[in-house]
Amino acid sequence: MQTFEYVAWDTEGRCREGIRQAMSRQDLLAQLRQEKLTPVSISEAVNETQEEIQTNVVRYRRVRSEQMATFCWQLATMLEGGLSITVAIETIAEDITNPYLEYVLKDIAARLATGETFTDSVRAHPKVFGRLACSIIMAGETGGSLSNSLHRLAEHYQQRDKLIRKVRGAMAYPIFVICFIIVIIVVLMTLIVPRFQVMFETFKGELPAFTRGFMAVYHGIVNHIVLLLMVLATLIAAAVIASKTKTGKAALYRLELNLPLIGRIKRMAFICTFCQTLASLVSSGVSILDAFLILAEMTPNQLLRNGVLLARQKMTEGVSMANSMQACGLFPGVAIKMAQIGEQSGSLVPVLEKTGEFYARKVDDLVSMMLSLLEPILIVAVGAIVLTVLLAMYLPIFSMSV
Repeated sequence: MQTFEYVAWDTEGRCREGIRQAMSRQDLLAQLRQEKLTPVSISEAVNETQEEIQTNVVRYRRVRSEQMATFCWQLATMLEGGLSITVAIETIAEDITNPYLEYVLKDIAARLATGETFTDSVRAHPKVFGRLACSIIMAGETGGSLSNSLHRLAEHYQQRDKLIRKVRGAMAYPIFVICFIIVIIVVLMTLIVPRFQVMFETFKGELPAFTRGFMAVYHGIVNHIVLLLMVLATLIAAAVIASKTKTGKAALYRLELNLPLIGRIKRMAFICTFCQTLASLVSSGVSILDAFLILAEMTPNQLLRNGVLLARQKMTEGVSMANSMQACGLFPGVAIKMAQIGEQSGSLVPVLEKTGEFYARKVDDLVSMMLSLLEPILIVAVGAIVLTVLLAMYLPIFSMSV
C-alpha cells in the first residue's frame, strides 16, 4: 500500500483535500471517480522532517482579491522582464505579508523546480486559485501568452475587489445605524425608564394614557425577557436549520434576490461580474461552454447558478448564446442584446467588457440611491424612538404643571 495526497472537486464545485492509501495511483483515481470526485492532483506522500511538517500546516488565512491582483501584476511584469517563472514566484513570495499565500507560492515554486507545469502547480491549491484562475492560466500557458493571461486575471481580481467594496460599503452604514438604535433602546430601557418608574410610583394623580401604554409594554418586555429571548433563539435556530435544506436554501436565495433595492444590487452585481469574467475567459482562449461552467460555480446563489447552467445547456443544443441567456430568464434585456451584437459582429470580448462597465455604473447608482433613501429613514427612526420615550416619561410632569 502507498500513501497519496490528493486534491479533488466534488459535484457541487467544492474542494476536497486529504491523504489516502491505495495500491497505486490508478487505484486511487478509480476510488475518487467512484465517489463522483474530479481529481485535480495526486502526489505520493513522503516522510517529512519536523520543520517541513510545521511549514505544511500553516494555518489557512483568506487571500483577498487585492492580494491576488498584486501577485498577478508582479508575476506578469517579471515574466515580461525576462525572469524565469520559478525565480519570479520565489522573489514575490519573499515580500508577501499573508503567511498562507507565502506558503502557497513557495510550494508552487518548489513544484515548478521539479518539472511540473504552472497550471498543475496552481491547481494543487484550489483554495487560492479557483477554477477561473486555473482556466485562464492554463489557456495562457498552452497558448504561449501567459503574461497576457496574468494581466487579464489581475484585472478580474481588481474589478471584483472594487465591486465587493461597493456592496460592503453600501451595507456598512445601515448596519451601523441599526446597531446604534439597539444600543439607544437598551440604554433607555435599563437606565432612564427605571428612574422615571420610581418617580411615577410616588405620583398621586392618574398617569396619561400614552405613558400607561408605554409602561405596560415596558413591563411586558422586562417581565418576559427570558421567554422572548428563548422564542427569538428558537426562531433563529429554526431558520438556520431550514436554510440547510434544499427547499429552505431555494427560499432563502429567492428572498435574497427579491428584497427591495438590495435584491436589485445583488442581481446587477452578478451581471457585472458575469460579463467581465466571461470577457476575461474568452479572451484567454477558454471555450464558451467551459466559461459558463466556471461562471456557474462562482456564485453561491443556487438560483443564479441554475440559470447559468440552463443557458449552457441551451448552447449545447445549438442555441445561440444570446437566445440561451434569454431562455434562462436571468439576464436583463440590455445584457442579452449586447451579447447578440457581440456574437453577430465577432467582437464579443469588447462588447462584454463594455456591458460589465455599464452594470458596474448601475451598481454605483443603486448603492447611492439606497444610501440616499436609508439615511433619512434611519435618522427618523432614531428620532422617533427617542421622542416616544421622552413623551412617555415627561407627559406626567407636563400634566402636573398644568
